[in-house]
Amino acid sequence: MKKPQYKRFAFCLFTFAFLTVVFFHSGCRIVGIVGTPRSHEKKITAEYDLAAHRKQRVLVLVNQPSWLDAGVDLRYYITEAINTNLVRKVKIPSRNLVTYNKLFEFRSNQRNFSLLSPAKVGTALEADVVLLVMIEDYQLHEIAETGYYKGLLNTRTIILDAATAEKLWPKSAESKSIKVGLEVGERGREVALKRLVRACAYCTVRYLYDCPRNKFKIFDDKSDIGWGD
Repeated sequence: MKKPQYKRFAFCLFTFAFLTVVFFHSGCRIVGIVGTPRSHEKKITAEYDLAAHRKQRVLVLVNQPSWLDAGVDLRYYITEAINTNLVRKVKIPSRNLVTYNKLFEFRSNQRNFSLLSPAKVGTALEADVVLLVMIEDYQLHEIAETGYYKGLLNTRTIILDAATAEKLWPKSAESKSIKVGLEVGERGREVALKRLVRACAYCTVRYLYDCPRNKFKIFDDKSDIGWGD
């Protein structure tokens, strides 16, 4: 082999070996990067995986205390909003949700409805689990006759086994506290009310399925201690 050809061959061999080493090391990093979940793919594990029990029949039961000066039937709005989120986010078939109309009919025909336990109501309506929402505070006020509203909606939620009345969620606390609020809400009372209710429903249901991390926290979530003050 002539010297120029030999040098060319040696150079090509060296280049090939160098590129192989570089590709091997960078390739490992590329595989590592590709194999790492991107931020929008990361999820927060459900505290109670209702999605794993989507074949069960679910009753959303909202307790609106008589002393609460809401001016509207919050029970209806919250029930409908949570049911919508259970279908869209948790993928529970709508046929497995007790409708508000069915619950309303049952409540209207019971003279002693307020004396019935949530589990008893769930059993009577053929539900397997009861998602009980207890309204603790609700305020919605117009800002100085501007047409814009500020407000808050605080609830506590638990999930019960209808057959045994056992609390299924949350395990580490008496109930799950949900606080949402509008510092400067939408124009119009009805619009602001629905925004509060949608935020409350979303913040409740996000604990019941593997929620994408980047969608877990929403703007109207005011669960931080002291916000209401």
